[in-house]
Amino acid sequence: MDHSAIADRRQLRRKLTFWRILAIAIALLAVFAAAAWRWPGSGARDHIARVSISGIIQDDTELLERLDRIARNDRAKALVVTISSPGGTTYGGEVLFKALRKVAEKKPVVSDVRTLAASAGYMIATAGDTIVAGESSITGSIGVLFQYPQMKELMDKIGVSLEEIKSAPLKAEPSPFHPASEEAKTMIRAMVMDSYDWFVDLVVERRKLPRTEVLRLADGSIFTGRQALAARLVDRLGGPEEIRAYLDERKVPADLPFVDYRPANRSGFSLMGISLREFARSILGLPLDLQPTIEKLTGEKLFLDGLVSVWQVDRD
Repeated sequence: MDHSAIADRRQLRRKLTFWRILAIAIALLAVFAAAAWRWPGSGARDHIARVSISGIIQDDTELLERLDRIARNDRAKALVVTISSPGGTTYGGEVLFKALRKVAEKKPVVSDVRTLAASAGYMIATAGDTIVAGESSITGSIGVLFQYPQMKELMDKIGVSLEEIKSAPLKAEPSPFHPASEEAKTMIRAMVMDSYDWFVDLVVERRKLPRTEVLRLADGSIFTGRQALAARLVDRLGGPEEIRAYLDERKVPADLPFVDYRPANRSGFSLMGISLREFARSILGLPLDLQPTIEKLTGEKLFLDGLVSVWQVDRD
């Protein structure tokens, strides 16, 4: 092959390489543009934000940041909070309640009570401008709990003792290593009842009920959605249609899509801040969410730091 033919072939190869790179660049730009259009954080289109709160409620900084983004996003015209939780720490419920009320200062907030929204789960539900529950949903359990284990009898059986020197009798009380004194029980009971009064007053304010009526309901009882509606602990029964109907009353267009604001991806792979899973779901429509959809129900006692507002099923 002469030098002229070799030069022509090299020139042709360079041209093909250029056009291939250009085609790939255009394709990537198109993908990024589509992502920017479809991704909720981009603010490219109006939508109804949706956040799921499930499992044990604790102090969740990431969730609080998501709620703050929704509050500041003018394209999010409303927020639907789907709740499936037995409750959790009283403080965790408190900070979530306050964060949801900040969102409600700027746009309608709907609490969507699913299978279970009890204790701190119900606490955060009251932050919504309206509460929608299923007829057989479980809710209520208004109250506060403080638990501590007692291992004194076990330690006596195995011949182990614990000696302690402390600055005052109520320091580190109650202790799992010896029965609580009456003074310690009084201290803890006062703390529990103070948080209980705060919870009751919150329900009084949000549900517009007489305090005497809330106190009657706040004995730890749980209710079905139907019972809760009769007691005015929820506003209506139903699901997506009833949520849409309420939002229509609040002048939120009925044709707006729901957009789920999910936790930030922690797998390490992201594309312009978008997780691979969400990118595939948003752009390609692929069902790549491998998170288990069935959680194991144990009925075991829950021990969380601090006061808790949680509904528990006893195995006994």
